Amino acid sequence: MATFNYVLGAADKIEQLFPPPGDADASLNFHDYTDVIRHYTLNSLKADGVEVQEIEVIKAENRYHIKIVNTGEQDILEKFGNRHAQIFSKDYAQKAIRGMELLKELGVWNPMKNYHVNGSPTDGTSKWHLFPSLGLNVMNQKGILLLHYPPWAVVQLGTFENAITFRRWEQLLSCAGIGSDEASYYKTFMEVSPIAAPGSGESEYPNDYFPIMMASGFFDGGPDRDYIKSMLELFLNPPDWPEERKYTLPLLICGSPLYDPQSPGWFRAAYTDILPQDKNGVPQVNVMQTGTFKVFPHSKRATPYLISNHMIAAGVTGQCTNDPTKIPDIRQYEAQDMVSASFLKLYADNPDINPQDAKAQASQRWFGNDEATGAPMPKDENDQLTLCALAQMDLFFVPNPPSPKYTFDEAFQRCKTATNPGNPCCGNIKPDGN
Repeated sequence: MATFNYVLGAADKIEQLFPPPGDADASLNFHDYTDVIRHYTLNSLKADGVEVQEIEVIKAENRYHIKIVNTGEQDILEKFGNRHAQIFSKDYAQKAIRGMELLKELGVWNPMKNYHVNGSPTDGTSKWHLFPSLGLNVMNQKGILLLHYPPWAVVQLGTFENAITFRRWEQLLSCAGIGSDEASYYKTFMEVSPIAAPGSGESEYPNDYFPIMMASGFFDGGPDRDYIKSMLELFLNPPDWPEERKYTLPLLICGSPLYDPQSPGWFRAAYTDILPQDKNGVPQVNVMQTGTFKVFPHSKRATPYLISNHMIAAGVTGQCTNDPTKIPDIRQYEAQDMVSASFLKLYADNPDINPQDAKAQASQRWFGNDEATGAPMPKDENDQLTLCALAQMDLFFVPNPPSPKYTFDEAFQRCKTATNPGNPCCGNIKPDGN
């Protein structure tokens, strides 16, 4: 029997980083913060593949203490517990608190409080709460995805697993050859605005309350509030990362120019000097752009990155057009997204691969060229049908709950028997009106 006890942190800090128990759905049966912390800690343990026999959270002397018991190895529990406490320390997640304090001091924290900002029947009125990637991997991640902000539905349900973005990303990982037993290691999200709020209700005109300047001004600044970079530095270098590694873990910077572009926008503002420029001298953060950067000037290793679409952009803005060489054409979206998923898989197989080489290999598979340009033309018939099936899933959506009309297998069969097999926009399988 292995047991490990550790202090997560001071109660007055931890309670600002975990959502109040009353914000969760009643079915989760949260009575106080110990229930909330236990729930998200258990989710993180599961995401890291750690089986737990018992987990206890208590509040004593104004601190939250966690006890983990399992039948596995002692060093795994200690590694998890020490890393978990580190994440929520003053040097990492607690830096988000200072950003929140500044937002409140300036009177710009949740400007739409008590009012609706979208048509969701479950989000309700606008609510904000700090939410630093709770319930995700602590130590076994194989890549990081940088997004905009977590939706309020995650707070209500206590998990990212039911979020549309999460489910679609898992399907892309499967198509890239990543098994379900390893998928959780590729689903470690971080946000440039670590604030849970109504989904699609705080970031799009006319509700643009999470602009790029919020991330740059409140969560990326002096040493007391450089939350984004501190968390990236920590998560990109997991415990026991081999000393001889050339790079950190890879980073996908996710935000389509047509949907939720704030994460690449923050990256451009933060790392202007290392980015390529167009003929007018404008620093570029284009989808499928790759390279390396150092999180801090003093960082030990460079980080390979790829600019990617937001993981739900294809389902929101994708359509059948007459030009499959650029978004919003659904075929372009699907191929770009599969390059992103394959990019992470290639780094898991070869952590020292040059990012341009990784992109070229992934692009050859899904586009038929090294640059991920033009109309997608996979050489393998199965890959052609895979892109088509993904497109069918994104083109045909049903509400309540929002989900694809077809399973992947059903969509694949539709593509296989279409009048033009492998083309999601052909006569008998294209959506009405396209």
